[in-house]
Amino acid sequence: MSLTPPTDPFAGAPTARQLSLFGVAAADPTPGDLAGLLAGPGRISRMGGTVRVSVDVEPAWRVHVLVAEFRRRGLAPSWRQLPDGRLTVRTAYTAVLARLGAAWLHPPTSDQPEVDPPAAGPVRSEDDRLVKRPPTGFHLAGQRLRLWAAAAGARDPLGYRLRLEESDADNWPQVGAALAAIGLPAVLLDARSGGPAYRIVGRRRLTRLAELLGDRPAAAPEDGWA
Repeated sequence: MSLTPPTDPFAGAPTARQLSLFGVAAADPTPGDLAGLLAGPGRISRMGGTVRVSVDVEPAWRVHVLVAEFRRRGLAPSWRQLPDGRLTVRTAYTAVLARLGAAWLHPPTSDQPEVDPPAAGPVRSEDDRLVKRPPTGFHLAGQRLRLWAAAAGARDPLGYRLRLEESDADNWPQVGAALAAIGLPAVLLDARSGGPAYRIVGRRRLTRLAELLGDRPAAAPEDGWA
């Protein structure tokens, strides 16, 4: 798929949707919405007083949507292609995301042992030792969920899947509870079932998901949106 962006990355075919307390129309976009990416496969790193969020995606339409969403929030985006064909979309390191970093980056717990760097490798800084973990009281709403769907959401024959990061298994229960809290209880899929991912099933829940996500971006195919 071409990486030439469409004229309007946000304009999809207009649809009539019921306004939701947690939907995209309920709040203006903010940098804190990138917590939705971190609920899924997004990564976060800190350098001094600045923070970067990045996520690996495929196919290319996801780059269009995420770049536009980052810009809506005043964040400078970039992307590059990985050797395996996937694409990485990321923000610049910025102090604007410092609060997000403070909420999500924590020292490893006793049951999350550090991986020692190679003997000949560089000394790891304190920032390098931090791990991604949802803050207490983590919640999802339309803007956050929209970013997660843009990066890692897709329809499947049984419902709609939101991909997770394989190395974040300790975070999955809290993320699943946040989905349930907004009326989207989901089934956790393991690798044998196409995961790790949460699958949302049932007509009522899928209708609820569509209300929360808002209209499909023009760059997104129909099977990539709820």
